[in-house]
Amino acid sequence: MIAGSISAWAIAGTLIEIAAAVSVGVAAGWIAGRRERFGIAGTALVVSLILTAVWSLAIASAPLGATRQGLFESLCNLGWLLVVYRLFAGDGRDASLAPIRPVALALGFVELLHLGIELVAPGLALGAAAEVQVLRLTIILRLLVAIGGLVMVHNLYAGAAPQARMVLRWPALALGALWGFDLNLYTIAYLGDGWPTELAALRGLAIVALAVFFAIGAARGSDQLRFRPSRKVAFQSVSLLVIGTYFSAMYAIAHWLTYAGGDFARLMEFGFLITASVAAVLLLPSRRLRAWLNVMLVKHLFQHRYDYRAEWLRFTRTMGKGEDPASPLEERAVQAIADIADSPAGLLLAPGEHGELVLAGHWHWPSPEVPAEAMAAAAAAFFERTGHIVDLDDLRAGKADHGEAAIVPQWLLGETRAWALVPLIHFDRLTGVVVLARATPARRFDWEDFDLLRIAGRQLASYLAEHAVQAALAEASRFDDFHRRIAFVMHDIKNLTSQLSLLARNAELHADNPAFRADMLVTLRNSADKLNNLLARLSRYVGGGGAERLAEVDATEVVKQVAAQFREQHEVLLAECQDCIVSANRESLEQVLVHLVQNGIDASDNGAPVLLGVSADGLNARIEVVDSGCGMAPDFVRTRLFKPFVSSKQGGFGIGAFEARELVRAMRGRLEVDSREGLGSRFTVRLPLAGAQGIFGALERTGEIVGQKVA
Repeated sequence: MIAGSISAWAIAGTLIEIAAAVSVGVAAGWIAGRRERFGIAGTALVVSLILTAVWSLAIASAPLGATRQGLFESLCNLGWLLVVYRLFAGDGRDASLAPIRPVALALGFVELLHLGIELVAPGLALGAAAEVQVLRLTIILRLLVAIGGLVMVHNLYAGAAPQARMVLRWPALALGALWGFDLNLYTIAYLGDGWPTELAALRGLAIVALAVFFAIGAARGSDQLRFRPSRKVAFQSVSLLVIGTYFSAMYAIAHWLTYAGGDFARLMEFGFLITASVAAVLLLPSRRLRAWLNVMLVKHLFQHRYDYRAEWLRFTRTMGKGEDPASPLEERAVQAIADIADSPAGLLLAPGEHGELVLAGHWHWPSPEVPAEAMAAAAAAFFERTGHIVDLDDLRAGKADHGEAAIVPQWLLGETRAWALVPLIHFDRLTGVVVLARATPARRFDWEDFDLLRIAGRQLASYLAEHAVQAALAEASRFDDFHRRIAFVMHDIKNLTSQLSLLARNAELHADNPAFRADMLVTLRNSADKLNNLLARLSRYVGGGGAERLAEVDATEVVKQVAAQFREQHEVLLAECQDCIVSANRESLEQVLVHLVQNGIDASDNGAPVLLGVSADGLNARIEVVDSGCGMAPDFVRTRLFKPFVSSKQGGFGIGAFEARELVRAMRGRLEVDSREGLGSRFTVRLPLAGAQGIFGALERTGEIVGQKVA
């Protein structure tokens, strides 16, 4: 079994070394034409890559575990030490840093010493014990070179100028991969009982990494390449590293207890494992531990505290949860700001009726005890003037550089959870203030916190301002609906009042005439019916209007009845009157014709009659109201005739034509206008014939009658 395992590792090691030799050879050819990328170290780099390729081939051709390929390894190390020194010289630091030359010379001497041992030792007749000592000496020398090389690489990159680091990044990674692997390999070989065959078989992977990093460094634009892991990936990677370290430590300590525990070894081992497991269950899921780890990670691995793309996506996602009725806008507004600062809770204070700030919402803040006047009106003026984010911890410590001590109330200073006040400014107007609870673990605000919270506060203020405008528009729409209904009522009452006033004047002259009294009773009865119908129709405008209840109506009879209503007021003549049964609402049709006839009378001279007619026109009935009055301009007909509350008549309400068109539309018809200034106007009402309802229904279902309801 062991022999088979060694054979498998030997095959794997050979294949990896061959791949390493090919990789390094290709990298040497690639870099040979681009040596200027590495300055005066370019030639030494190409030579070192060629030596490394030869070394990999030597390892691949020798039995696994042999250590006599040291000749080529020493030559490679000498070459790479020269490359590092040349890189120092290219940056000009070989002259300014005095220790560089002695360190390079010392490492070169150690490698030459090792080279001498590799050349002399095979010719000496050494016993087994002496060979073991020579092997341990060579391993120690290799460790010294690996450690010294890593120290030089660290100083090469850490001490470089920011511009030089862009070029030195990839060579430093390449040499760090090579000597870092050697450090682990020779450390295990020195501490272990023998040569680590399995680890040595993987040595070619470090050489492949060296070739790849140098090739990237030679490519154009490599100085712009940066490894930018997301904060989520970095946090999860570090978390896995911590967990792996924890379990490795558990394993090592458990084995140490087994060896050193004596008679109670097994009991001590189980006791330690149980204690460590309980501690892991309690600590690893802890939010405080995760928050602390996140802070340490961001502080030491990233240039900026925040991942601005992730923060902005989270902000917009939080504010966009409009479909969640259980999460009102005010609560989401607090959450959006709190999530940025890792705050667990918050309050939203909004301007009240008199400028003071009152509680408008809260998120995860248990039972907020906020006074009716959370902050005085002077606070709103302060935030509008300065836009300052108030750190309450600084204020409690007596630091108030912007005058915030005068506007922060005592209840906020006494509330230990309160951490900061973030103003929400929209066009220099305060829309609210978010009170953040202290983050866990506690930390201080810095410039990056202030910048991000300030810009997020302005964006949040626009959300709140837009929400307030939408609420105001909805309320205005409800008032507009109410005013429209009142205007219709006043318009209809005005028409009825005109009829009753005319009736009262005529009654003074014809009260003794039995025929007049009969007509008067009919007129009064009709007026009462109209008032009742008016009250019934008011519900049509509630909530934006409702559908008319349609029935079969004799249009000719309605036309004659309307003409009779105006008999005593103005001459209304019946022109062509064909029998037409239409699908309509009788009261609505009568109301439409009354509006149109009244408008014709108002526009006509005293002696000019108004004509009424009804006829069949295909599938529709055509009802016409024609006058010879002053007429209307085309621009007025196109842009103002059907606009509510716009009238050409002095004292008019401007809704007669608008209401007539809406009533006709509700009956699935259309209202057409033809008018000429100085000649008169023609209003044509087209309504579907009752017998054609099935045809109209089929056409509507197929979408072929789109224009039927459009005036």
